[in-house]
Amino acid sequence: MQTNFTEDQLRDPGIQRANQILRSCVHCGFCTATCPTYQVLGDELDSPRGRIYLIKDMLESGRPADAKTVRHIDRCLSCLACMTTCPSGVHYMHLIDHARAHVEATYRRPWRDRALRWVLAKVIPNPTVFRLSLLGAKMARPFARFLPDARLRAMVAMAPKVIPPVSRNDDPQVFAPAGERRMRVALMTGCAQKALNTDINDATIRLLRRLGCEVVVVKGAGCCGALTHHMGRTDDSHASAEANIRAWMEEKRSGGLDAIVINTSGCGTTIKDYGHMFRTTPLAAEAAEVAGLACDITELLVRLAPAAAAPKPLRVAYHAACSLQHGQKIKTAPKDLLKEAGFEVVEPQDAHLCCGSAGTYNLLQPEISAELKRRKVATLEAKAPEVIAAGNIGCMMQIGSGTRVPVVHTVELIDWATGGPRPRALG
Repeated sequence: MQTNFTEDQLRDPGIQRANQILRSCVHCGFCTATCPTYQVLGDELDSPRGRIYLIKDMLESGRPADAKTVRHIDRCLSCLACMTTCPSGVHYMHLIDHARAHVEATYRRPWRDRALRWVLAKVIPNPTVFRLSLLGAKMARPFARFLPDARLRAMVAMAPKVIPPVSRNDDPQVFAPAGERRMRVALMTGCAQKALNTDINDATIRLLRRLGCEVVVVKGAGCCGALTHHMGRTDDSHASAEANIRAWMEEKRSGGLDAIVINTSGCGTTIKDYGHMFRTTPLAAEAAEVAGLACDITELLVRLAPAAAAPKPLRVAYHAACSLQHGQKIKTAPKDLLKEAGFEVVEPQDAHLCCGSAGTYNLLQPEISAELKRRKVATLEAKAPEVIAAGNIGCMMQIGSGTRVPVVHTVELIDWATGGPRPRALG
């Protein structure tokens, strides 16, 4: 694609990166075949190719974002299926993230949109406040039908029927390995996950200790910044990321770290991109080092090779989270681990398509999200599974709200197969 940025524009690192990405696009349209929003809406401007044209025009002209451009950028899930499909290697993730930052800086949204986004950015990354908001949403559920905004109804519907008590395993501390130490790892405990489902971190800690890992929950580490990053709130997202980088690097210097383990793939995709996010700052080297240490729990388990034997040969439908299969290119490890543990693993049709969760997307774009959920649940249930496994809390909540089939994290099944307790979701 030909671009026409001025020399002055190209002095901006963000524009310089956008220019590189835009020039790599050859207009082939392969991305439209795997774009969930294009599949649902059928509008070229709701495909990656269409959004690329809109972003190019917006950035080249140097103008503030307009309502039309914002509408189509907002409808993007950032599922990154287009990056998996693209034969030219267009790095759409960096382009859409830059576009969102430009929108946030130049476009004044209607006050209801501003208020909702401010609430999401302040509440969800704070586990204590988020937990209180879930309790409030749970109490408001009987009155949800009277709420005038579909997004508010989606927020109320998000609250799980049972909000788990706080797990003290999420407090900063060190867990000794069960036996000889093989590795020393930091566990990213997340933010929303600590309020929505404490079983995931508990299972991860048990499993890693059993496999000879000393597990550190590092003081000062918290939200990865993904949620605000994808809302274009650069200052907020970089503040969260910087706190993590400093906390993990201090731990690495004082006690050593072989890996930073992440069991929420949406967080993992962002943390692995810290090097890019901080490439022009004094924190560039440390950010790149943290990104290099970051790994999904299934990546680490492949290295640790657990001797697993399923207590019961369940039929497991594996849902591939977009942030895992497209964002991190981890496709076979979770399935291989489940198969080696003795589970029967099946995959749904169109496994590459998003379930519609996508961070806050299910709250900001509830209609499109609901249709994607309906399609995903239908393809999963068509496989007649006894349980659905996924590697991302957002996907688990989204799919779980549309099916009666139990939904668990992959690590919970591996923990069970190596001597841990039966996942609570299985009854």
